[in-house]
Amino acid sequence: MKIRRIVLICLAAALAGTAAPVVSDSQTTASEAKSRLSTRWAADVRADRVLPEYPRPQMVRPEWRNLNGLWQYAIAPREAQAPSAFTGQILVPFPVESALSGVARAVSPEQHLWYRRTFDAPRLADGARLLLHFGAVDWEAVVSVNGRPVGEHRGGYDPFTFDITGALAPEGPQEIVVRVWDPTNKGMQPRGKQVLNPRGIWYTAVTGIWQTVWLETVPSTYVESLRIDPDVDAGALRIRVQAAGAEAARAGGRVQVLDGARVVAEGQSAPGETIAVRMPDPRLWSPADPFLYNLKISLSTGDAVASYAGMRKISVGRDAAGVNRLFLNNKPLFQYGQLDQGWWPDGLYTAPTDEALRFDVEMQKKLGFNTIRKHVKVEPARWYYHCDHIGMLVWQDMPSGDNKTPGSREDFLRELGRMVAAHRNSPSIVMWVPFNEGWGQHDTERYAAYLKQEDPTRLVNNASGWEDRKVGDVSDGHSYPGPAMPPTEPARASVIGEFGGLGLPLESHTWLEKGNWGYRSFTTAGELGAAYRNLLYQLRLQIGQGAAAAIYTQTTDVEIEVNGIMTYDRAVVKLPAGQMAQWHAALYEPPPGIRTVLPAADTEPAAWRYTTAVPGESWFRPEFDDSAWTEGRSGFGSIQNARARVNTPWKSPDLWIRRTFELKDANLANPHLRIFHDDAAEVYLNGEQVAKLDGNIGTYFCLPLGEAGAKALRRGTNTLAVHVHQDRGGQYIDAGLVEVIGK
Repeated sequence: MKIRRIVLICLAAALAGTAAPVVSDSQTTASEAKSRLSTRWAADVRADRVLPEYPRPQMVRPEWRNLNGLWQYAIAPREAQAPSAFTGQILVPFPVESALSGVARAVSPEQHLWYRRTFDAPRLADGARLLLHFGAVDWEAVVSVNGRPVGEHRGGYDPFTFDITGALAPEGPQEIVVRVWDPTNKGMQPRGKQVLNPRGIWYTAVTGIWQTVWLETVPSTYVESLRIDPDVDAGALRIRVQAAGAEAARAGGRVQVLDGARVVAEGQSAPGETIAVRMPDPRLWSPADPFLYNLKISLSTGDAVASYAGMRKISVGRDAAGVNRLFLNNKPLFQYGQLDQGWWPDGLYTAPTDEALRFDVEMQKKLGFNTIRKHVKVEPARWYYHCDHIGMLVWQDMPSGDNKTPGSREDFLRELGRMVAAHRNSPSIVMWVPFNEGWGQHDTERYAAYLKQEDPTRLVNNASGWEDRKVGDVSDGHSYPGPAMPPTEPARASVIGEFGGLGLPLESHTWLEKGNWGYRSFTTAGELGAAYRNLLYQLRLQIGQGAAAAIYTQTTDVEIEVNGIMTYDRAVVKLPAGQMAQWHAALYEPPPGIRTVLPAADTEPAAWRYTTAVPGESWFRPEFDDSAWTEGRSGFGSIQNARARVNTPWKSPDLWIRRTFELKDANLANPHLRIFHDDAAEVYLNGEQVAKLDGNIGTYFCLPLGEAGAKALRRGTNTLAVHVHQDRGGQYIDAGLVEVIGK
């Protein structure tokens, strides 16, 4: 699937009141373009007011200037010098491949993308400095002002700043030129889901400036950065103020903590030291009460910034039953969220407006989720600001890269550290995830230790899915559709890092009319809703077995993926929005108890009789003579992984298995069949059919026996019989019985 040259027809209206973009003959103009798909916020984009909000909410100064808007651009071979003439105009900060940029062109690894614009410099007081900030540029940026180099930066997801005071001309317009190179998937750098040839789970490349560019005036000595660490157990807020500039070495810090406008605590420190502010009776931050304190922070040399903080603690602890759970503020809280890719059909990596950025978070909260896993992407600071204020817990992934060379591993570590430094002050972030599904994974133990050292206030998920190295705070498994939790452990919590992926394409809301996909596809919203509720039921039971968190795939459709709860354009919630919060409410209640009646192979393999030859018609009845069948230990199959424990190989198209077991008391309150079938299976209990199952499930799940199945159980000897048929792929069968205690 080739990279699409898409330009929104609404961009012409969005640029009303400004000069129309200048384009080359080979490029479609905005007014002539046909839109593939856009969000409703695209119509609000104006070249004279693009993402105008202050971009760094946790360190705010009043004197700043937004440089978003129309810049000149050119795409040229890498060996070429700076262009003497530019091709046309691009709307910053939308990536050049995006529709909202007004360009929608691909840039190859053999090319540079050039930007140019001018600005009028503010009057600077004696000793004052002018800083040029970039929220993010993908991937390598070289910046000059008035022809003088001011700095370069490598990394597609972290903010960076250059002091351009010394490059300013005495008068007249000041010129900024930015040269960008992005190898995308031809390189090994962190890039997330971007590829030059989008397909499947891989999306359109993002090149160049994709977050806000801005100017800020600061005094000669100024606050460069803040580190804010809440300590709930000690009742303290620990703040380190890092100064830069002429007198940084003697600049002490002072902090006031406010509840609204009322000062509730304050403290000060010597230069470079951490301020420990005692918090009287602190109000704790949580999804149920996302309360934030305002902060006023100043230097003894005169600079001041405004910020905010939340008092919250995240940890792993044992619940009343001795099972490891995720604790928020010293209380167990099940974390349920969505895998959030953070992509937009019109802006790709960049949301059209701040309102759009906030909408995604608000909608997830409204639907009853309390967590978001930000998947292999880092968002602008304002996204975390919205999570902080709305009350969403965040698992923050590190964007994946190939990391196969020493240099690329240095890039990875450097950008990982910058990600933590840039966003560690957001109380919403509760977990760092350095690796996803083995991609680029290396030195996992070292990275887990590094993250704990850099930020001991948060949990570390050493690897989400596949390649667990038994370090960090959680054991994370992926299963589609699942859910499937990893086994519980003595020291770590068991979490489901991905499951679900139920797909439903909706006409006129898809990126592609044909060829889209989900892990499991449905044709009606009713079918989708029924399947989703069944997953929730299975998840509820797994919480009872020890699952501490789960992440559903996913928030929205993305390009050809149609497994979002919302469509890609955010126009439709595919599941009943008015009921989902009620569906999810049960997940946060005390979990049910699960009592094993008949163990399955993942806990206690047992002897079964089996045959691969077609048996007699009464093969499933208790009185059937199976003495000629072969004896084997469960489970049966050809796949071997953490969930499928093969003790007896099975490779034929069909398999029939039987076992007998004893019950002292057959009066079970809520008996369930616990089964892993790959593929279709039919199950009999004492001659009564209790299940007919299509396809495969890929993990163990629990099926209520219902009234008829419960009545089939007997005191004394019972017979469980299963026929399984193999269609394609792996094959496996195992079954047991459990009793669900409580709701």
